[in-house]
Amino acid sequence: KIFMNTLKYLQSNEFLLDVDLWRLFANLEELNKISLGFLKSFFETVKEHVSKSDFPMDFSSVLRKFFQGDLCQTHQIYCLNYTSAVFYLENLRQREDFGIYLKQWCEQNERCKRLHLPELLVAPLHRLTRYPLLLNNIWKRSTNETEKGFTWSLKEKVEKSIRDLEGKVKWLDNFQKFRQLQEVIIWPQVWDRDKRFFVPEYLKQSLRENSSENILSSANRLLLHEGRLTLAESTRLLDVYLFLFDDFLLITKIKRNKKKYGGSDTGLIPVCPSLAPELQSFVREGGFCTVLDQPIPLDRLTLRNIDPIHITVFSLRNAFLIQHENRYRQCIAVFLLQAPTESAKKTWMSQIETAISNYTTQHETKKNAAFCFPPESSEI
Repeated sequence: KIFMNTLKYLQSNEFLLDVDLWRLFANLEELNKISLGFLKSFFETVKEHVSKSDFPMDFSSVLRKFFQGDLCQTHQIYCLNYTSAVFYLENLRQREDFGIYLKQWCEQNERCKRLHLPELLVAPLHRLTRYPLLLNNIWKRSTNETEKGFTWSLKEKVEKSIRDLEGKVKWLDNFQKFRQLQEVIIWPQVWDRDKRFFVPEYLKQSLRENSSENILSSANRLLLHEGRLTLAESTRLLDVYLFLFDDFLLITKIKRNKKKYGGSDTGLIPVCPSLAPELQSFVREGGFCTVLDQPIPLDRLTLRNIDPIHITVFSLRNAFLIQHENRYRQCIAVFLLQAPTESAKKTWMSQIETAISNYTTQHETKKNAAFCFPPESSEI
């Protein structure tokens, strides 16, 4: 509340007017009001029991009012906004004026106990996960069987609500990450990627409309592994960044400019905190990843280990080879990659092999399910 109220005060004096309160704090005021109401009612019941020895310790009315009311729902709204709030805060902290607000106006307040805003924003998430523990303790100590049964059913509902929320938060986090990747990864047009392909100017626009960028728009796709490697070309070594998804591998080359492919200067783009630290640092410097070749489907990918004795002539270490085959099992591309360490090489090979195995298993299961005919009717 110190951070939120201070920001409100500054905005009332026409400072930091472009900072969105909701994006940072969501429904914190409503959450605080409901949580405080629950605590007051809860301790009022305890107080009544202590002051009047004949007064029964009955929590059911308090629990029913809040847990069947808005308490969990209000927490859920806050928690669903949390990832976005951290993302937004991370980018605001790059600004000098916002940094002054954080450090000089808020963090020096003794009531903050030297805690920073990210540490405070996560507190309501922790609070929600402690409610089942509270309900479980009440259930253990209840003597009334009706109240005991009610408290147990309430605990199970809250636990299910938290499990559902975790799924939604993971989905949103994945969605945020892929939206960021769409900004970071540049897909060059086929005629720019390979000079053999000639396309008249009047046809280029219609081909651009069928852009490959939407390939990362699916929120169901998972990013399994990523990292920087070195690609050995015929005349040079090239810094590349690989993205291993659950259905294909994408090889990109690292570009250290501030312009998107074929576009104007976009400046630094916001950085999603769920991205790998190496990629975050790279993006903050204005870097992008330009797709080197078409995505390699996992069922068209062959992985080969390179024995050190066969590669020393090229001064390469920790090398492995990726082969891209078409649907007729013809090799259409080969990539000789070098990892920074032997351990990193083994990790990459293990991750790719596991991804291929899982992908193959899933598609075999779907294929078998498609060919499972229902039992024939006796009337046929």
